[in-house]
Amino acid sequence: MTDYGVKPIKISTMKKLLFFFVAVILLIQPSKSQMVKWNPDDIKLLTKEWTGERTPDGRPKVSDALLERLKAVSMEECWGFLKSKGYENQFENFSGTLENGWVIIHPEKVMTGRVVTAQFMPMRKDFDSYIQEVGKKQNMTSPVTNYAPINALTEGDVYVADSYGKIANGTLIGDNLGNAIYKNGKRGIIFNGSVRDLEGLSEIDGFNGWIRGSDPSAIEQMLCATVNAPIRIGRVTVLPGDVVLCKPTGITFIPPHLVAECVISGEYTALRDQFNFFCIQTKKFKYDNERFVDVTPEELDKAFVEWVNAKTDLPMDKKELFDYMDKQKEERAKRKVEAEAKKKTN
Repeated sequence: MTDYGVKPIKISTMKKLLFFFVAVILLIQPSKSQMVKWNPDDIKLLTKEWTGERTPDGRPKVSDALLERLKAVSMEECWGFLKSKGYENQFENFSGTLENGWVIIHPEKVMTGRVVTAQFMPMRKDFDSYIQEVGKKQNMTSPVTNYAPINALTEGDVYVADSYGKIANGTLIGDNLGNAIYKNGKRGIIFNGSVRDLEGLSEIDGFNGWIRGSDPSAIEQMLCATVNAPIRIGRVTVLPGDVVLCKPTGITFIPPHLVAECVISGEYTALRDQFNFFCIQTKKFKYDNERFVDVTPEELDKAFVEWVNAKTDLPMDKKELFDYMDKQKEERAKRKVEAEAKKKTN
């Protein structure tokens, strides 16, 4: 046998190398273990278009100031903005003929907040046993019950749960848990399901809720499958960290990276409507057939800016408004160029 100068590797050395390579593979291979409560890294990946501050559990943390401003945005303005961005399934009001409508605890009050999600399912013993084991590994409160999502709430959060529309024995909370929810989140709930002790819940100062109904029974034969995972509420796919706008007409879930633009867009539209009313009432410009005539868009914009500068009760900073208007002009000009180019090619 020819000796090429290569020394044979000892069996013990080969075993060590094999062990090393297996260890490296295990370290770099993505974890295949299931989760009850989604971990921060997965939530960050799920909401990667958000570039701002996050809560400790990884959810986008839209500012309290934006949550407050969002209350004044009309549902139609919010819906129209999201549709223009390609998000066409963000609104729900459970108004279908085969579904109960919303029961709103305080319909005269608007609620906004950051979403904590929970998915409930009909009880199945083997699956629930699995959930309890995984919950222990994730250091969740044992046992994992309808209290688990409450532990995930921080101030500014809304507890959003899909409990598959169950009413009798589907009551996720009563007034005791309602107080715990308000203590943590300072907001309220959205349930595709029911509650008990509705009178007691209505007496919690500041608490609100959009639910499918109420029942005096206690929760039975249900399990909490996930916390802070994607869920479905009616015709909306809801992600943890979404921002929700709740009004008597329904609810809209807004992707966090679009909230700031949604707010300024709604505020601008509302201001422009006020300006239009002002022009009509004062006969500043001739109005005919639902539009101003004998005036150019540039003249209208100039008059609008003058009107805005005279106001002292704007919902936003003037620079923020004017920057938004400049951006809108640039986008309109771009669309005009693209449309003209398309005509030439056709």
